[in-house]
Amino acid sequence: MAEKKKPNILNPSAWREARSLMWQYRGRLAVGFGLMVVSRVFGLITPASTKVLIDNVIGEGRSEWLLPLVGAVLLATVIQAITAFALSQVISVAAQEAIMEMRERVQAHVTRLQVEFFDNNKSGELISRVLSDAEGIRNLVGTGIIQLTGGFVTAGLALAVLLYLNWELTVGTIIALLLFGGLVGYALNKIRPIFRERNVIRQEVSGRLGETLSGIRIVKAYGREQAEQDIFATGVKRLFGNIKRTITATSALGATGTFVIGLLGAAITYFGALSIFAEEMTLGDLVTYVFFTGLLATPIIQIANIGSQISEALAGLDRINDLLRRDTETEAESEKAPLGHVEGDLSFENVRFSYEEGKPVLHGVSFEAPAGTTTALVGTSGSGKSTIVGLVMGFRTPDSGRILVDGRDLTGLKLGEYRQLLGVVLQENFLFDGTIRENIAYARPDATEEAITRAAMLANAHRFIEAFEDGYETVVGERGVKLSGGQRQRLAIARAVLADPRILVLDEATSSLDSESEVLIQQGLSRLRDGRTTFVIAHRLSTIRNADQILVVEAGEIVERGTHTELYGAGGRYRELYDTQNRWEEDLFVNPGEETADRL
Repeated sequence: MAEKKKPNILNPSAWREARSLMWQYRGRLAVGFGLMVVSRVFGLITPASTKVLIDNVIGEGRSEWLLPLVGAVLLATVIQAITAFALSQVISVAAQEAIMEMRERVQAHVTRLQVEFFDNNKSGELISRVLSDAEGIRNLVGTGIIQLTGGFVTAGLALAVLLYLNWELTVGTIIALLLFGGLVGYALNKIRPIFRERNVIRQEVSGRLGETLSGIRIVKAYGREQAEQDIFATGVKRLFGNIKRTITATSALGATGTFVIGLLGAAITYFGALSIFAEEMTLGDLVTYVFFTGLLATPIIQIANIGSQISEALAGLDRINDLLRRDTETEAESEKAPLGHVEGDLSFENVRFSYEEGKPVLHGVSFEAPAGTTTALVGTSGSGKSTIVGLVMGFRTPDSGRILVDGRDLTGLKLGEYRQLLGVVLQENFLFDGTIRENIAYARPDATEEAITRAAMLANAHRFIEAFEDGYETVVGERGVKLSGGQRQRLAIARAVLADPRILVLDEATSSLDSESEVLIQQGLSRLRDGRTTFVIAHRLSTIRNADQILVVEAGEIVERGTHTELYGAGGRYRELYDTQNRWEEDLFVNPGEETADRL
């Protein structure tokens, strides 16, 4: 079996994105480069002053030069301090701004990706991409790139001084440093894949941790704390192993750099002393030469650290671009027709759909749902009911066939405008970690107090809300964890009520309610459905007796359609489901026995 080819770590798109970022912040970078050059130039004054101090002030006894020399060093130090502060303000702030904008851009793009993308990716991994991968940008538009460039500036200036002091000795120094630079480049090329792997591991670990914390009740209920701890420990050990490898590699580079500097120091000491004996250099020249050799060598050694940081930033950009390259649901919205007024007529024309190629879920489904009517979908689990509803909401696109809204193909309409017409109550009653008021008004943040209260009353939620000490300002916790299942469901219904939708989707909207609450909510939903095109999925068939049409879905096909009276009278699949459910409920709640226990 052929080995799977690894992705190119230095993806051209990452370089393009890096150049684009630097061009976007070119003004601040230019100011930063200017401040950096000033700082590096004045940084040469102190080591250069040693030659004057040793050869002229001390050697020739020119004491009158001492105070001006000290003054020049102090002035250079003050200018370095000022430029360093200004540089951090200009560049570091620019870097954080770039990180902020990148996070906003990625989050905006991710939220517009197709639903199937989220089905195949863990939320924890996506969070890591949005937050962590963008962090490395600071090395591209911040201190990293400035330090890297500044190192070359310092090295260039130092090289010019060294050539002036002793060109023969400098040639040997350059050869040694170039060899070390080649070694650094080779090492960085080997380290880059490790940084990309680190991001992958970190996202896997954070994704699993997010799942564990979200499902902590299931973890505890089944006593799986130790198992989750073991899984997490395995992940962080993998992360530790990766980090250890990079530490080892960069430490090896640092040690090699120290060794090279040591060799250079020994060589300079030996050959410099010979030059002094031969009167080719003064003592001041040699001391200055040593200082400037350090200024030449230090930036090259720093390239190991700075280069690895930039490599990590490029790896993060590459992963971010993996997301940004994905087509969103609204990729070509500007080219689509505006929605305009919608009556709410929906129809499926020979719609076929599959989640995986070669495994069809819907087989040529066709039906009409006139505006203002209620269409109920019934059938066994896995028959395709939720898939039909997902297509109605635009979460999926048919493989073939058409979904028409007022006679227009849904794929040709602006999806964002279309979804503003939707009201949704799904099986998973997701609430945000905020107040009850904020959750009810999620679709209409500007809703009045009266409208929010009216929606809660219609959903039979007002009474339990008022019973809380903080009323509508009660914080519900993550996913509404502080509320019961029935309370969460009623808030989800109130949210849909307040949205005032043209098309209403109810997927098991009363599944978590007691019988009394269900009756009250059904009355409210009946009023809500008036004038709206409604799709209802309900396993409790008694709740859909008044639907305008009932579609019986089996194995991805509509096998029966009609009203409750028509289908029940026909004695087909619907009647079988209805009678079976009635017998089940009667056995379970009225006369439980061995047969019921066997079915359970």
